[in-house]
Order: sequence, then structure tokens, then C-alpha cells
Amino acid sequence: MLGWSITFLVVALIAGVLGFGGIASTAAGIARILFFVFLVLFAVSLLTGRGVTL
Repeated sequence: MLGWSITFLVVALIAGVLGFGGIASTAAGIARILFFVFLVLFAVSLLTGRGVTL
């Protein structure tokens, strides 16, 4: 999950540099959502004491 978030962040950065604002903002939004989902799943796995395979 974190890997996908980083991938979308890189896509957003490249699209922003090349001038594709709409694609960059969409990719950045997806990256942000995936990162927060990752944080929630990570916190849940820490609290429950189980290793969650992402």
C-alpha cells in the first residue's frame, strides 16, 4: 500500500513538472488517500498485535 502511494506521488511530481496540472492534482489526491489508509491499517495492526500483510 505504501508502495502504491509513493508511485502515485512520483507520478504527480512528474506530471506537475511537465505542466499537467489536472493529472498531477488527481495523482496527488490518490497518493494522499492511499497514505492515510496505510497509516490507519498500520495503527490497527500495532494495536491488535498482529502483523497485517499489505
